[in-house]
Amino acid sequence: MTSSDGVVGVAGPGAEPRTRVGGGWIALFATAWLGVWMAQLTPVQLLLPLQVEVHVDSGRWVDSVVAFGVISAIAGAAALVVFPLTGALSDRTTSRFGRRRPWIALGALVFAVGLAVLGLQDGLVGVGVWWTVSIVGFCILSAALTACISDQVPVLQRGFVSSWISAPQAIGLILGVLLATTLFTGQLLGYSAMAILLVILVVPFLLLVPDARLHPADRPPTTVAALVEGFWVSPRKHPDFGWTLAGRILVNIGNALGTSLLLYFLMFGLGDADAEDDLLVLIVIYTVFVVIASIVCGRLSDRLARRRVFVLVSSVLQAVAALLLALVPQLDATMVAAALLGAGYGCFLSVDQALATQVLPDPASRGKDLGIMNIATAVPQAVAPLVGAGIVWSLGGFPVLFLASAAFALLGALAVSRVRSVR
Repeated sequence: MTSSDGVVGVAGPGAEPRTRVGGGWIALFATAWLGVWMAQLTPVQLLLPLQVEVHVDSGRWVDSVVAFGVISAIAGAAALVVFPLTGALSDRTTSRFGRRRPWIALGALVFAVGLAVLGLQDGLVGVGVWWTVSIVGFCILSAALTACISDQVPVLQRGFVSSWISAPQAIGLILGVLLATTLFTGQLLGYSAMAILLVILVVPFLLLVPDARLHPADRPPTTVAALVEGFWVSPRKHPDFGWTLAGRILVNIGNALGTSLLLYFLMFGLGDADAEDDLLVLIVIYTVFVVIASIVCGRLSDRLARRRVFVLVSSVLQAVAALLLALVPQLDATMVAAALLGAGYGCFLSVDQALATQVLPDPASRGKDLGIMNIATAVPQAVAPLVGAGIVWSLGGFPVLFLASAAFALLGALAVSRVRSVR
């Protein structure tokens, strides 16, 4: 297949892809996402909390969580703007390198520089500023990469291809934390290693995967008014987009509330003397089930040409896991919950991503609309530590936190059940 601009194997901008992508394309895509998730999750789970804790000397764990949560929330506020703005601008990019590749390159550069400078910071203000810069780079990069699915992957392959966003997420978390605690120890070395690995793993996709060019005559208006207006997608005109977005927001809030304070739950909720070691066990269990569920469910949803039932079941699984954490506060039950949560979230990540690509209002604005969808994944993770700490501190402890997690997951399932245009 040749695109309208002569790029072999790539559908022209706005055209629906018909040719299946091969194993090489998927391998490069997965490798790029591995770099993205290592660079984003290793700071979130390890480097950033330790960096913040050094500057919070109150002796109360909740103060460290609140400080970390404020920094994450500021970065999340930036993501609210950057995700759809980057997507909208990439939809309008007429570079000879294509629409998405310039933004992949820019995002990787900003992300890597932000991480490298973050490793040099010794104050909370500097940490907040440079983590926000890093998240801006993450948003630019991930918005452009996500749009490549709608641009180049046919509908009945998107579940499997989307699983190669979620599986590297789980692998990247373990690999990044392992590298940062064994080979690249220390604040500066840890951040620098993640920045370098990010660039190394993203560059092959950037250089080897073609990207269709947009002819200047086909470019939508690029005025400020047009960009701002595009940020609003009417749920009345496009109800399936609205319900999918609402479901994604609710399920991701539920998952974030259920996972963001697990270390503190082990330490202060269960009184676990080996909390750090047991947390690693929980992460491994969670990761194994995320990887298996994302790949299996993604491929199965393609073969059955069904999305909603997988998203519904995955949401309910996450709710059951949260209820188990709330009602049976024991380490063995927590490990079972980690397995259920991993299976549910792994399935949700791959199939819901495929579902999102099938409810987009306009093929010409895929990048912008998927950028809006990406907000629903990134922002809940950013604000969860702060919100979670507030729930635990003021509303009755960890059981209430996990009950809230279950409630959000079930509400997400209810929202997705309202989608009508996709089976």
